[in-house]
Amino acid sequence: MQMPMQMMKEAGPQLISIDEQQPLSHQQQQVNGRAASFANSRRLKSNRRNLPNRSLIAAQREMYFKFCVPLYEASVKCDWKAAKAILDKDPGLVRYSITENGDTTLHVAASVKTSKQVEKFVKNLVDMMKEEDLELVNEKSNTALYLAAAAGNVKTVRIMVEKNRGLLTIPGARGQMMPLYSAALYGNYEVVKYLYENSNELSDDGWNHQNRGWLLEKCVEADMFDVALQIVQKHPKLETGNLLGILARKPDAFSKTKCNVIERTVDSAYALIGLTERVYEKESEALQLLKTVWEDIAKKPRIEIDEILQGSPDSIKQEEKLTSEKVVQTLQLQKLISELLDKLDVETRSIMGGPSNEIKKDTGVDSGKPDQALQLQKLISEHLVNMHVETQNMIKQDKKSVSGKGDHALELQKRISEHIISMHVNTQNIVKRESGKKDQVWYLQKLVSKHITKMCVASTLKETHSSRVLFIAAEMGNTKFLVELIRRYPDLMWKVNDYNQTIFHIAIKDRHEGIYNLLYEIGSMKDLITPLRDADENNMLHLAGKSATKERLADVSGAALQMQRELLWFKEVRNMIPPSYRERRNKDGLTPRELFTEEHKELIVEGEKWMKGTASQCMVVAALIATIVFAAAFTIPGGYSQNYGIPIFYRRPIFVAFVVADAISLFLSSASILTFLSILTSRYAERDFVDSLPRKLMLGLTTLFLSITTMMITFSVSFFILYHKEMKWIPIFISVFAITSVLLYVVLQYHLLADVIRSTYGSKYLFKPGKQLLYYVNPKV
Repeated sequence: MQMPMQMMKEAGPQLISIDEQQPLSHQQQQVNGRAASFANSRRLKSNRRNLPNRSLIAAQREMYFKFCVPLYEASVKCDWKAAKAILDKDPGLVRYSITENGDTTLHVAASVKTSKQVEKFVKNLVDMMKEEDLELVNEKSNTALYLAAAAGNVKTVRIMVEKNRGLLTIPGARGQMMPLYSAALYGNYEVVKYLYENSNELSDDGWNHQNRGWLLEKCVEADMFDVALQIVQKHPKLETGNLLGILARKPDAFSKTKCNVIERTVDSAYALIGLTERVYEKESEALQLLKTVWEDIAKKPRIEIDEILQGSPDSIKQEEKLTSEKVVQTLQLQKLISELLDKLDVETRSIMGGPSNEIKKDTGVDSGKPDQALQLQKLISEHLVNMHVETQNMIKQDKKSVSGKGDHALELQKRISEHIISMHVNTQNIVKRESGKKDQVWYLQKLVSKHITKMCVASTLKETHSSRVLFIAAEMGNTKFLVELIRRYPDLMWKVNDYNQTIFHIAIKDRHEGIYNLLYEIGSMKDLITPLRDADENNMLHLAGKSATKERLADVSGAALQMQRELLWFKEVRNMIPPSYRERRNKDGLTPRELFTEEHKELIVEGEKWMKGTASQCMVVAALIATIVFAAAFTIPGGYSQNYGIPIFYRRPIFVAFVVADAISLFLSSASILTFLSILTSRYAERDFVDSLPRKLMLGLTTLFLSITTMMITFSVSFFILYHKEMKWIPIFISVFAITSVLLYVVLQYHLLADVIRSTYGSKYLFKPGKQLLYYVNPKV
């Protein structure tokens, strides 16, 4: 078939389309067609061999439908028979674009996700191509290998690399990313592992310090810690500070690796009742990576370490998210406050007679006239009202403004309102306390000066850092991450965030007992950390009094058990902090106990509702079982003797088993009914959720389970009595199904039973673990 070749000759220079505004590689610069130099012209010519022939796309539409559409359909379906029928007529079609994006047949096939036919299709197609044909790129400068790496098909990647290893160093995404980076970006571990093994440890052409760092970050983000560890070990000079922030958000990556099934079974048994795991563990690859990275960072100067750990300031990130109107509004508000404060200062000095006539206390100079005091009092009141009205009006002008974490204007207005209230209260106190005294004017002047200074400071928003590595790890509950950092840098325990909270405050707020328990390993130093209060005057007990997040509460089944966990946290932290801090009030005037009661009102109501609902439903089941087994006691298998009125099979041991099992089932079901009845009639005070209600619930569920088990035993044994001579397979068959019913109950109620047992008996092991983490190194396994 000569049509495509003829069209190519006729098309001439139009065969290859180059987008001058989007270069094909990182070495090619933007080209101006009229003013291009000889060097640029030469570079364009050398790059033309890497572009597919576009004559089919540029030709008339019938040629497009005749060749491009069938090839595209065959490539997507990986139908080699259909593709081969077209390519056999003109093998040169493998070098032609079949899409507007400049994709060849191999590009399309390589983009297909893993399937049974794609490997065969690509293998046959590659065999028809030359090495340089595999280097053809589409309009985005992507080779077929780049697309295959993004798709995650390691088999097609291997086929193309074996044909042309030079593909590994041809970047895609307009010359920005290597194929290895593309595979890591999309989380294709097998492809990343294969490409890295064939990339000469990132020492080939095309790799530099920058894109190695990009690849390293993407490997860590995609949990490819073994590859990331190899990169760090081979290239120790790479910047690894950003890796700490990524690892801090991955607590699951540091989970232990058990040695065998027996040890996992032992740990599961301990975990069921809340005990600390007792078997040694191997280091995960993430932990090895963290140790390598942190060992290098810890050698840096303290200032550099602090900069790495605190992350980027929020002001930059938040202002990018804020609309321009909000930024302008904040600046306008700051300017307004500054002008009002300057005006207040000028008028105050005017009343007092100028800066040189500042009143002095306890001197021979007159401390001011009564009319000056009245003028100052009036001036302060007018300015406070004016400042409040002006700031409120400015906030209300922008109706689109939404209160949020990044709304600087509302935060600034809130700070100024607090100072206005404070200044008004202080003014009234001075007027009442110093009424008629000569020093009244002096006190009022000092009050004005003091609050002007405070408002000036408050109007300047402090730079914050919400991406601090330590506190991200604390929020995520990443205990092992923090332990590793603190081992090499113990002073990190004292670091506070923008709200004056340590990692232990965060652990209490987010209910991460693993981090909180580290307090027991630092000895008396904890007595210096526990009294710390945050920006809202909350101490650790206040934070324990706040309700946990829904995500943390969801770890426990049922609102009642969630309430118990909250009470256990409050009780534990109460015992941890100094007694004098247990009744301290925060900025809202609440003690920790008052805050706890206020925050958990709804949870107590939900806990009562959940407990009563569970007890009611279980009691109905227990009552049905009691009714069934009570009736079975008088309708025994085989009946009674007509002469003596005793059971016919009373001499057989299997009959005794029937009677005993039936009686036990009746007693257990009755006990279950009484237990659930006591739950329904409980007071549901806060302290009842700690021990009383969970114990009753566990007792009720246990007796209900045992009554179901003995009832099924009674049912199965009755068939063994009736079919003791012939057809023994019938009772055996029925017994198997009876056991299945019991197992089904266990499977469906396992999580509830496990949570109840853990909450009742394992809660005392929640804190003060026996295993040391902070200064204890596991033996090498």
